[in-house]
Amino acid sequence: MITKRIIPCLDVKDGRVVKGVNFLGLADVSSPVSLAKYYSDNGADELVFYDITASAEGRSLFTDILCEVASTIFIPLTVGGGINTVEDFDRVLKCGADKVSVNSGAIRNPDLIKQAAMKYGDQCVVISADVKRVDGVFRVFAKGGRENTGMEAISWIKRCVDNGAGEVVLNSIDTDGVKGGFDLEMLEAVCDAVNVPVIASGGAGCIDDFTKLFKTLPKVDAGLAASIFHFGEVSISGLKEELRKNGITVR
Repeated sequence: MITKRIIPCLDVKDGRVVKGVNFLGLADVSSPVSLAKYYSDNGADELVFYDITASAEGRSLFTDILCEVASTIFIPLTVGGGINTVEDFDRVLKCGADKVSVNSGAIRNPDLIKQAAMKYGDQCVVISADVKRVDGVFRVFAKGGRENTGMEAISWIKRCVDNGAGEVVLNSIDTDGVKGGFDLEMLEAVCDAVNVPVIASGGAGCIDDFTKLFKTLPKVDAGLAASIFHFGEVSISGLKEELRKNGITVR
């Protein structure tokens, strides 16, 4: 059995960690630097850092806070937001990121994934897909979930993996922040379509949601969450202990 990863996510806006519901109604949570250090010290396997308004505001991801976060933690760091060119990959990796997550930039320029994978390797390139049901069809959304691209999501994600994305973060807009559990139907469709690690994002409300995720969909490699960790509703150590009791292998 592959070891399952537990990944807190820092959604950063104006230099602060924020959290909303269905990608809307953002509330201030904490400093990204202090929160990142806390997670690094308390059992997180990796950390994801999103500059959530960079694409919508048409700017590059900020680097000063990112450099500070990267120098503070001792776990792998995935960074996304405003990644539109190979130069953006270069800049973020030089700031200390281990992997770079791309969403809107790949929608605008599908060759970006192929170019980045050729230069830095598949293991560096993460496709982050914000997906929502529209009339019963999984559709890809851009600009932090603000814009419906009209593209069918599963074929889009498969195309990105075929172009060299070494990992998929599936963000279900339908379940984001609702705390009713991960979007198992959507995740299963992605797992069946690709042969790279899939990270489940959106919907975690309690420890049982992670247990159900890994028991129902053994192909899912990691569970990602934000508010339940940020607000102390679930501790990573407590979560891992419960997963071990349920026969799920964790670090």
